[in-house]
Amino acid sequence: MKVLVLGAGGQLGWELQRTYPPDVTLVFCDVPEVDFFSSDSIFKCITATRPDCIINAAAYTDVDKAEQEPAAADRINHAAVLEIARLCRQHHIFMVHISTDFVFSGRHFKPYHPNDTPDPESVYGKTKLAGEQAVRKNLDEFLIIRTAGLYSSHGSNFVKTMLRLMQGKPEIKVIDDQIGTPTWAHGLARAVWTAMDKNIQGIFHWTDAGVASWYDFAVAIQEVGIRAKLLEKTIPIVPVSSSQYPTPAKRPMYSVLDKSSFWQKLGMTPVCWRVQLRSMVKELSASRIC
Repeated sequence: MKVLVLGAGGQLGWELQRTYPPDVTLVFCDVPEVDFFSSDSIFKCITATRPDCIINAAAYTDVDKAEQEPAAADRINHAAVLEIARLCRQHHIFMVHISTDFVFSGRHFKPYHPNDTPDPESVYGKTKLAGEQAVRKNLDEFLIIRTAGLYSSHGSNFVKTMLRLMQGKPEIKVIDDQIGTPTWAHGLARAVWTAMDKNIQGIFHWTDAGVASWYDFAVAIQEVGIRAKLLEKTIPIVPVSSSQYPTPAKRPMYSVLDKSSFWQKLGMTPVCWRVQLRSMVKELSASRIC
């Protein structure tokens, strides 16, 4: 099977490259090979590749900047996805689309099921939902996976930012009233390949198991960083409310995703985010790339 990964330069794209099965021929496209602002560029990329499947991991992910650049966010998260979906329908290509917990407001304070009604409150969330709807409207067979809090040893993310700050700051403040689940992109990549192998279709959720505030996550990062010798000493981590740090984009207060249906279909055992964090930091320690 030939698989085209769009957004190959991101965290998930990088992990997909590291984990793809031997019976897959993998082709990668990202900027500058494909310009997601150009319909013609997207068309040429897909028609030249002629894949059996497209994994769309490309997205406009700067949540706050999207509030100032709604047209750019909509172009990448919605309009480009619509064009990809139409090309998939025309050329009989199966589409895997990666979405986000931000399609929910986080106001219900209970884990969101895949069939719960989305109610995004940010430009990022609204454009990602529009992308989902474009896939569902144009394709009878597809896989949409919503995820949250992605991190990896590749690229920029919360884990690497915290380690850097903990190395140079006497104290850091971290929000403690936004609850979700951190997700190692490596685990998500393996879930994607397993789902494709099992021909799973529909809308599902994937994160690591458990829940955490950003403060909880930061404390765990420091603990693991000390053990891995990436940090020399502990520093105070002060919990603060999100009201003390207003941001342009509204973020979900409780965006835990219910993964039970996906775990069951995949036949995969849930792994706690703390275990996955240790694995990723061990990788960072071995490569010293943080």
